Amino acid sequence: MLKHSDAIKKTDNELSKSERTRGEILAAAARLFRHEGYYATTMRDIAQESGIEAGSIYYHFGSKDQILSEVLDIGVRALHGKVSEIIQSAKGESKGFRETFAQLIETHLTYLLTTSDYTSANIRNYPMLTDEARAPHRDLRASYARIWSEFLEGAKEANLLRKDISVSTIRQFVLSAMNWTVEWYDVERYPVQLLAGRMSNLILDGMCSHYNADTGGQKMSSDIAFRAPEIKGKAAKTRADILLAAARMLRDNGYKATTLRQIAEEADMKAGSVYYHFESKEAIVDEVLNAGLSDLLYGVSAAVDQFDAPYDHHARIATAIWTHMHFLFQASEFTSANIRSYGMLPNQFREKHGKIRHEYGKLWDSILRDAQNDDAIRSDIKIVPLRQVMLGALNWTVEWFDPNRAGAEGNLSLPEFSEMLIKLLLEGICDRENATGTKQDELH
Repeated sequence: MLKHSDAIKKTDNELSKSERTRGEILAAAARLFRHEGYYATTMRDIAQESGIEAGSIYYHFGSKDQILSEVLDIGVRALHGKVSEIIQSAKGESKGFRETFAQLIETHLTYLLTTSDYTSANIRNYPMLTDEARAPHRDLRASYARIWSEFLEGAKEANLLRKDISVSTIRQFVLSAMNWTVEWYDVERYPVQLLAGRMSNLILDGMCSHYNADTGGQKMSSDIAFRAPEIKGKAAKTRADILLAAARMLRDNGYKATTLRQIAEEADMKAGSVYYHFESKEAIVDEVLNAGLSDLLYGVSAAVDQFDAPYDHHARIATAIWTHMHFLFQASEFTSANIRSYGMLPNQFREKHGKIRHEYGKLWDSILRDAQNDDAIRSDIKIVPLRQVMLGALNWTVEWFDPNRAGAEGNLSLPEFSEMLIKLLLEGICDRENATGTKQDELH
């Protein structure tokens, strides 16, 4: 059977009616998977979106899983080919590292945000899939990661990248910052080229206005911890157990794939008993989401409130980053549930919790603007895009960093990992000792 990845190489006139219909089905599925999520999309939805009868879709695909598999493959394969082409072309034309890096950033973001529903569908859905669904796509994704690693390794050998952080971590950091843009960037308001330029400069050179950031005054106080609510009585404990179970299910499976039965099983109770405490799954999810953002806002606010003016800005920013990561991975399972499931939530949840997300954004804007006003971070960076890129790089780490593997070869603890992210965000990925005399010229 002809795959869509083969069919797209033909012109429209060369395609048979069956091939065109198949392509239209895949394109419709990619749009729906991108915006609604795989679990929320039905075969009937895909048929309706592609303009065919519901039953007719089975002439072309045996299942929704088969459609998903092809969408995922197309999403990475096209991007893989383009990025490989750019790197090979740069070698032949002797292009500089920074110019090529900027071109790679723009290419990845363009595919992700405008060119390809397939790429966006892949990025947004892959983390929530089962191991079985991921398995056929691991090799291609690993190959794409290797392209980036080899490119960055070459730059490191040429003394263009910092030596104190591994290439694999730098690559993950770069891809994380880009991939989270699917959750916040509005292509209708700003061109992708503008985002790409700003992101490239930030990743390369960091937000610091000087070559080195002084974070010696960072405060990683044990007092900045999860505010466990006081629980009195059996009913209150059961309710808390249900919410915690729901947070774990949302974090691991996403909103649509999480059922009341699963929540009840995780909480070690009968499904019907859940209704004594909550009227619906939506009511449970609503509380989980609110708790996740409230915990995060409280934690970071408490962390930066430890500092008195005049602020030690680098230490203050470092403390806020460390606290964000602490809540994301350790202090609150509600926070990680919110971050991981947010992209695929129905609009009513997003709108309802938009106010507190906005409040958290304003907190960071204030922290960063204070630093910029005192010349602690660069004046050529706009605060809101800086905050969005920075939080994106932090939030996407839930998809690839596992603090439980600390101690194994090459794996870091959460504090060690957070310290590395702080260095990358404040100082950038470039070797600053070798950047003297060229860095500022290339920033503008």
